[in-house]
Amino acid sequence: MPASALPVDYQHVFRSIPSALLLMAPDATILDNTDEHVAVSLKAREEVVGRPLFEAFPSVDQNQGDIMEASHEHVRQHLEPHTMPLIRYDLERPAEQGGGFEEFYWQATHYPVLGADGQLQYILQRTQNVTEQLRAAKAAAEAQQKLADEQARTLFILENLPVLIWTTTPEGQADYFNPRWLAFTGHTLAEELGESWTASLHPADRARVADLWHERLRTGELFQAEYRLRRADGEYRWILARAAPRRADEGTITMWVGGATDIHDQKLLVQELLETNEQQAALSEQAYANYQQAQQQRQTLYSLLLKAPACIGIMRGPEHRFEFANEGLVDLARHIEIVGRTAEEVFPEIKGQGVIDILDRVYQTGESHQGHERLIRLDKGDGSGELRDAYFTFFYQRFEEKGQPAGINVFVSEVTKLVETRRALEALQGKG
Repeated sequence: MPASALPVDYQHVFRSIPSALLLMAPDATILDNTDEHVAVSLKAREEVVGRPLFEAFPSVDQNQGDIMEASHEHVRQHLEPHTMPLIRYDLERPAEQGGGFEEFYWQATHYPVLGADGQLQYILQRTQNVTEQLRAAKAAAEAQQKLADEQARTLFILENLPVLIWTTTPEGQADYFNPRWLAFTGHTLAEELGESWTASLHPADRARVADLWHERLRTGELFQAEYRLRRADGEYRWILARAAPRRADEGTITMWVGGATDIHDQKLLVQELLETNEQQAALSEQAYANYQQAQQQRQTLYSLLLKAPACIGIMRGPEHRFEFANEGLVDLARHIEIVGRTAEEVFPEIKGQGVIDILDRVYQTGESHQGHERLIRLDKGDGSGELRDAYFTFFYQRFEEKGQPAGINVFVSEVTKLVETRRALEALQGKG
């Protein structure tokens, strides 16, 4: 018998097609389905064949049932395929699989099957389970949003810290300056990129700083220098600058991150002390050495935020709860856990000293507050419970989110040594 004359079991062929297909009459009565459809629908063929579609697979959402019926009606009227919008249809697992409903998402297309007279004879539904693809896309979108939120948060911190901040390429070409730097120099970002920023250095410092910077680019070691930078009003101010390389896992430098603080007043004070007499000079040298050591401990740049050259924190909410604290602030708090605690919990001894009142006022009014050499009595940290006199220069600035107060940026520098040194100098000069 020739092969063309062999009988064909078309029903067997249909049921074996590797796709989830459902064959229905024009009125949506189920006539047959493929084995794959049986598998994904979690219902035996005997449960659905011969029953109307919405009886065999009840719609749990009227809107989704309407979408399905609209797709059928489109096929009946236009005799052309129609793809439905994505729908959710949860399936009940058999008892032997644990029972209960599981969330599923489906993409379905209805195809007309016409008879010899051109009239609609069957509606063929092709169903695709797109649950995993949808979940993967949702997870990717959430991860992307999380990354975008984190990048926005980092940029917010960089642009609001009261520190002069910059970044460069691995070759040392400047590619970013924060608003504090631009406000200090009075230049636009475009005017500072590459090596253009060096034009603001004092002519007497330019070659020295450039040589040291290029040496650190070659060795990959921490960059640290004191130099004079021209302010927007034309005055040259001494600044203390540090920059650290960021490395990839294999050790390759991917960028440099730097920060600087204005130390002009401290520098002039030291110079004045050195010009008095040997005793005063020794005192001044020790005071400045102590200052530099404290700066070194607090400000060494392992990372821009945690090792900025000052005590920096971000407090959120009217209770002033710390959301971020750098190493300088941790050191000031005697290395206790800071993040998640309020300012009063971290520094209980400041209660009644007016600090909390200032924070409340800044949070409520939005008016920034700057203090100069303010006396604050702090715990000595030796377990005795005694307090020590400490002097601070600080800056509190409120930040907002969606037009509402959200928290306060805190920038604090302890100037106790400088105050004590100046008073000692004044005492010596008074005796003279």
